[in-house]
Amino acid sequence: MLLNSFLLAFKQIRRNLLRAFLTMLGVIIGVISVIVMIAIGNGVKQNIQDQIKNLGSNVIVLNPARGFGSGGSSLRRNFSNAEVATIKHNLAFARAVAPVAYSETLVRHGGKHTQAQISGVDEDYLLASAWELDSGRAINEREYSTGARVCLVGQSVVKELFPQANPLGARVRIRDSMCEIIGVLESKGQGFRGNDQDNVILMPLKAFSNFVFGASSPFFISQVLISLDDGVDSTSFVARLRQIMLQIRPPQEGQRELFDIWDTKEMAKAMEETTKTMTLFLGAIASVSLFVGGIGIMNIMLVSVTERTREIGTRLAIGALESEVLMQFLVESIVLSSLGGCIGIVLGFFGALLASYIMVLPFVFDIGVAFMAFGISVLIGIIFGYLPAKKASMQDPINALRYE
Repeated sequence: MLLNSFLLAFKQIRRNLLRAFLTMLGVIIGVISVIVMIAIGNGVKQNIQDQIKNLGSNVIVLNPARGFGSGGSSLRRNFSNAEVATIKHNLAFARAVAPVAYSETLVRHGGKHTQAQISGVDEDYLLASAWELDSGRAINEREYSTGARVCLVGQSVVKELFPQANPLGARVRIRDSMCEIIGVLESKGQGFRGNDQDNVILMPLKAFSNFVFGASSPFFISQVLISLDDGVDSTSFVARLRQIMLQIRPPQEGQRELFDIWDTKEMAKAMEETTKTMTLFLGAIASVSLFVGGIGIMNIMLVSVTERTREIGTRLAIGALESEVLMQFLVESIVLSSLGGCIGIVLGFFGALLASYIMVLPFVFDIGVAFMAFGISVLIGIIFGYLPAKKASMQDPINALRYE
């Protein structure tokens, strides 16, 4: 009987293909919406995790405070060389303590130019930031100590200034000075602030001072990256670092701390919770479409019962049981919603792929979500198809046969 019900359902759908498609359309759109929205949420989550991972494993980021203190005074004050020296002395047990100075300026080579971030770094920077070289060599200890005019360039700088040439050994002009490229950095992509991490030129701190501020001017550190050995508890380390910084930079009465400490592990956890909530929220909104699709199925099935009243009466009159009639229409509703779910999964896959491409996000297709969406579509067929099926099974055969 169940097999016959399925065969009758497919036969009825084939008779009214356009109406069947329009009936399934609500479920199709609902399934597509759920899959695409959750794929976007998972893509955002993966993107954030990748960006934080690019900062390095078990890394603490120390920044000057941002904002305003009491009386409207600015809290932003970069770290001095003396402060960085004190930090390094107190954190000798850390794997790497890397001060970084930033400046945005125009870089030229030949007839080409690009705006890039110039970063003054020391020998700990590549270790602290977990950054590898794509080609060439790293800056050596002698070049760091003497402030040699050598630099490492990111992939975006290479694309802008050397689209068809090997940058190694070439010299680029930064402001009024020349710098020799000795290495090309691996690509890191977009940072968690939305910045292009590959649009960068790294050089020794002393050379950075000469290039940007002039040889006789002091320069200040914009950020300090602190890399910890694997297994070190970052929470207790942050507490220790805060104590050190409060001694180096004691805040005035009623004023907030003059520094910010970012723990990448804690940032990753917070971001993961936020994106998980966002994904669930997007999925819940998209699920409303499935509910609307269920109402559409119920509406069409009620119309179908009315149109086929004489057919129902004939079946009942020749001995069909009420349960068999109920099964026939319930199976038809389930087949409609299931087909809609299958089509929605296929279109949802390509929709998620397109959305990831447009939004420049990792493509994360959750097969579990696809099965869940299909299961919900079947459940919708049962829930919203039961009332029309029950109505069909309760028909009086005599009145049904007289129905015009």
